[in-house]
Amino acid sequence: MNKKTFTLGIFGGGQLGKFLVQSAKKLNIRTFVFTDSVDSPAIYYCDDFIISSYENKKKLDFFIKNIDLATFEFENIPFKTLDYVEKKINVSPKPTIIKILQDRLKEKTFLNSIGIKTTEFYYLKKVDKKKISNNFFPALVKTIRLGYDGKGQVFFKNKKHFLKHSFKNKEYIIEKLINFKKEISVVISRYKEKSVSFDAFENLHKHQILQKSHAPANISPKLNNQAKEIAKKIADKLNYTGTMCVEFFVTKKNELLVNEIAPRVHNSGHLTMNAHNVSQFENHIRAVCNLKLKKPKRIHKAIMYNILGNDIKKYRSKETATKEFFYDYGKKEIKNKRKMGHLTKIF
Repeated sequence: MNKKTFTLGIFGGGQLGKFLVQSAKKLNIRTFVFTDSVDSPAIYYCDDFIISSYENKKKLDFFIKNIDLATFEFENIPFKTLDYVEKKINVSPKPTIIKILQDRLKEKTFLNSIGIKTTEFYYLKKVDKKKISNNFFPALVKTIRLGYDGKGQVFFKNKKHFLKHSFKNKEYIIEKLINFKKEISVVISRYKEKSVSFDAFENLHKHQILQKSHAPANISPKLNNQAKEIAKKIADKLNYTGTMCVEFFVTKKNELLVNEIAPRVHNSGHLTMNAHNVSQFENHIRAVCNLKLKKPKRIHKAIMYNILGNDIKKYRSKETATKEFFYDYGKKEIKNKRKMGHLTKIF
């Protein structure tokens, strides 16, 4: 591979794309970002970019001609777009994987089919709503696709509340809420049957949005290893290339239930940029660009805090303390609950 001329195409221009671009630059890899939003932080750091609809085939053809392979920062890039590109050039992870993991029903069905436990759920189009047990509630109804950070989700305290609700002509699953002890995630990178993973991070969510993550997770070594083994099993079964995050619930009985899979670098892994010898972003670039993966080693304990909406203004106006690392994503438009930056503290 000629690193001077090799160009990696990245779909999506958000903060994850920005960090991928910066990691690629450290490895002397050129980057070309394709995004559908003018407010895309990654475009200020890459070598080239296109701002266009993901369905614009003329722009896609130009993109394909000017890159050596493609990846993405976010799983909600349209499958048709990734599939169109993959027919002409290599895309990692494969679009067929995204087709599974973009869809909550397919994702959970896949996990159960390989013997991995999830919370109890039903596909609302295929179940008699009246026959769902009262004991199933409280529950969350989620859109099958395009839901993240609490979007596309409705909470139901009881069956009576649920039966009164009228659903639009969309596909949904209903998922039983469990009284879990904590949430953890494992970030794993894989290339050609070889994989490396970070020890589990412990996460705190509020209104389905990640508030903070810390490393290491306060769990036993045995549970940490079990979580890493499950993540490896998923990555192997998918024949995955790149970095992936598996989110878990830890039940009161110390049982692991997979909540979601993110087929990309992940918010909870941001602290790897300051707390480890290698970041999740660098290992993703290494995996998709046929470079040797680095085995993660934690150097510091760390806590990462998400900065949402108008809170970014406070951080922009105050000095960062020693052993604190403030990341402003550079998004122009401030929206309520929008991820605007993060702060990592190391110990």
